[in-house]
Amino acid sequence: MRATLRWAQADFRAHRGEALFVVLASAGVIASLLLAGALFGYAANPWQRVFNQSQGAHIWLHTRAGAATDADALAAVDGVAALSGPYRTAATTIESRGARAGVALRAADVEPPQTGRPLVAAGSWLARPDAADAAAGSATGSVVLETSVARALWAEPGDTVRVTGPDGAPHLLRVSGTADAAEPRYQPGGAAGIGWVLPATLDEIARKDTGQSVGLRLEDPDDTDFIVQRAVTVLGADRVAEVTKWQQARSEAGGDDRLLGTVFAVFGLGALLAAALAASGAVGARVRGQLRDIAVLKAIGFTPGQVTRGFLVQHLAFALLGVTLGTTAIALLGARIPGRIGEAAAVWQDLPGHTALMIGIPGGAVLLIAASTGLSAWRAGRVPPVPVARAALPSAAPMTALGKRALGMRVPPALVLGWRAAFPRRGRTLVPVARLALPLVLITVALVAWSTLDQFRSRPAQVGLAAALTVRSERPAGPSDAELEETLATVPDIAAVHPGAEMAALVPGQTGTITLRGLGTARQPYPSAVVEGRAVDGPDEAVAGQGLLDLLGVRVGDWVRMTVGGRPQILHLVGRTIEPESGGRVITTTLDALRERDPQLRPAFHALELREGADPRAVSGALATAAGATLEIRETPNPADRLEPARGVIGALIAVLALIGLIELLTLIGTGIRDRGRDLLALKAIGLTPRQIGAMIVTAAGLTALVAALVGTTVGVLCGGWLVDTQGASSGIGAGIAQPPPLPVLLTVIVGAVLGAVAAAALPATRTARRRLADSLSETL
Repeated sequence: MRATLRWAQADFRAHRGEALFVVLASAGVIASLLLAGALFGYAANPWQRVFNQSQGAHIWLHTRAGAATDADALAAVDGVAALSGPYRTAATTIESRGARAGVALRAADVEPPQTGRPLVAAGSWLARPDAADAAAGSATGSVVLETSVARALWAEPGDTVRVTGPDGAPHLLRVSGTADAAEPRYQPGGAAGIGWVLPATLDEIARKDTGQSVGLRLEDPDDTDFIVQRAVTVLGADRVAEVTKWQQARSEAGGDDRLLGTVFAVFGLGALLAAALAASGAVGARVRGQLRDIAVLKAIGFTPGQVTRGFLVQHLAFALLGVTLGTTAIALLGARIPGRIGEAAAVWQDLPGHTALMIGIPGGAVLLIAASTGLSAWRAGRVPPVPVARAALPSAAPMTALGKRALGMRVPPALVLGWRAAFPRRGRTLVPVARLALPLVLITVALVAWSTLDQFRSRPAQVGLAAALTVRSERPAGPSDAELEETLATVPDIAAVHPGAEMAALVPGQTGTITLRGLGTARQPYPSAVVEGRAVDGPDEAVAGQGLLDLLGVRVGDWVRMTVGGRPQILHLVGRTIEPESGGRVITTTLDALRERDPQLRPAFHALELREGADPRAVSGALATAAGATLEIRETPNPADRLEPARGVIGALIAVLALIGLIELLTLIGTGIRDRGRDLLALKAIGLTPRQIGAMIVTAAGLTALVAALVGTTVGVLCGGWLVDTQGASSGIGAGIAQPPPLPVLLTVIVGAVLGAVAAAALPATRTARRRLADSLSETL
């Protein structure tokens, strides 16, 4: 063992440059994997990220109007670390561009609180009005809206919204900004949204009818239920109107990332494999570059076991050093990286699972590197101690007839010989192509996820979102159905109007409920996104989402019986649709089919299809002007709105995978040049110029990258589509949502890979072409 260690030390001193490359390659790979882990956590835990950044409260207590909150008594409860508030609150209704939402306004200071601090996403926080405007009474109050309610109202910083207080008096407020909060989101017809105003503004809107809200940040989140009981007892059960807990807010936000969560998990495993292959490739290249030294060791008496142990110990030490450097660099400097990557690295430190990933990712990489290094070291132990053995064997396959014909047709020798160098034998060709194609497969999968998100935004009709707006008439003061349809006909950008109604239905056995929707008429059916079977085209026919098919255990073509209001409803499933709402547990038929059971059924809403290129906000404003305040206009929820932050994360992941691919490419280029040393000597001897030799090396690298890019993009499109559709089916939306990247994007990936390979090979090719090759032992081994 002592001799092995002394040889490893001497080898390190003699090949410091190669050792440095192996260490830096391992460090770069680990740093890339840790950054990928940070990006996964950043995208897959949006609520937790907001909660940590805002020092969110675990419990929010909302008291009734006129009830006071004893902040000192709450702060004295064991287990309470800090309070947010109390804030005076008032229930209001806010209208903007025809949309309407219930919002609980809170009185806040010009300085956001430290606990439960809203994170400003756009615009600015509240500011005091100018003294001159305040004295003249012309100052317009401002409001900061929580992001989900701002999206529902189409409100942006600078817009003016109409606020109706408890007394029914209207007020105009300017939206100064939007903010994220780790609290339950706004839900149309359900939970109210949140808005923040200055105390003076709240006094103008609701002077007496105000309650209070206070947030409690706990020392141990597991004590939430116990502390809720203590806090309600302190305040008095008759004074508490509502209690919201952090588990509720997290569960409501947890469904947004199911699609990307699975995609990112596959990314993590694939990136770990690609990174380990890149690092082990660098180790294997160093082993192949030391065949002469191995032969000398064998000649002086080293056994195969000693050679294997020497390489294994030496390169494991390099891998551990590289892993330590990469992990330390990310831990200390990751947060200082500009852009989304640095922000993700900074937030990642406070997210759940950070410690496990900081240990698991480097540990897993070391194990994979050790396994591949052990294979290379075992091959090193089998190297024969006869230096001339390899020189006596041909290093490549003979020139093929096609290659000879190409040279006879005056095809540039660099192209022919570059093709021969890139694809010498089937086995030696498949390995480098597969290793280089793996990062490109993952990049293409990321582009499939990106294109799928784009489809929800640019082609919503193909994913079950044909209607951009939903209009509900305010009863009984609202217009009749005929008057409403006449009003809708006056708006030119509305292409079609589909009356509809929704109701809860009991499934067979009455073990659960589903959503029964009547939408459109037999004369003008609603254009559902049918991906299996056909659309509704007759009486008692319906289409359903994947979630409903899985719940009932039925297939397209079956008859489904359900109970609605105590009456049976039997429908024939003729198709499966993409259904983004209610987990896909929706069955859709025509409104005429529902009227056969209930002739008095009236439309509860009207779904509006807009003309191509029409702006939903402009149409909503035009409808609000034409119908006054008698309509409630809502935008159809789009899953892409909640997944929009993932775009930047996907872009950063592509950059990380590109770095892993570059490391693999540099290793392959260096290995190829070293393995073809005797060929280059022979080519120079028969008259090839240094420029032709350099062109041959660059051509070989470019052709290898081209084949790897073609294979990687093809496999990536297939795997990405399967992955997205599988996750869509498991989430209830249904398979068929995957959208492959456009052809120009795929061509850009291929061209970028080829150009990157050419650029990476240019410098090694130039140095190799200018080197004087000697037919020595170092070149023949």
